[in-house]
Amino acid sequence: MTQVRKAIIPVAGFGTRLLPISKSIPKEMVPVVDRPLIQHVVEEALAAGINEIILVTRSGKSAIEDHFDAHVELEDSLASKGKDDLLKMLADIAPPYLKITSVRQP
Repeated sequence: MTQVRKAIIPVAGFGTRLLPISKSIPKEMVPVVDRPLIQHVVEEALAAGINEIILVTRSGKSAIEDHFDAHVELEDSLASKGKDDLLKMLADIAPPYLKITSVRQP
């Protein structure tokens, strides 16, 4: 049997069931305990053996893409201050072996 390695996650909705909070931030970025909801979804996919994720987004969802993108200035600042635990936390958001791509839905 072939192992599933790719997941497509639709994140293009308006989040009307989560109004009013979803008016200012994408519903996928709403915190659940200590991480955004989308982070929990990605961690579950990783645990299932997924190594490529495609996020189907729309305009106004750049916060989701930014969450999984590298932040060189922040990483450099943390490294220069010796905050290795925070650097690891950032690295765990999107491990180097995980390919995350976003596609904008018209």
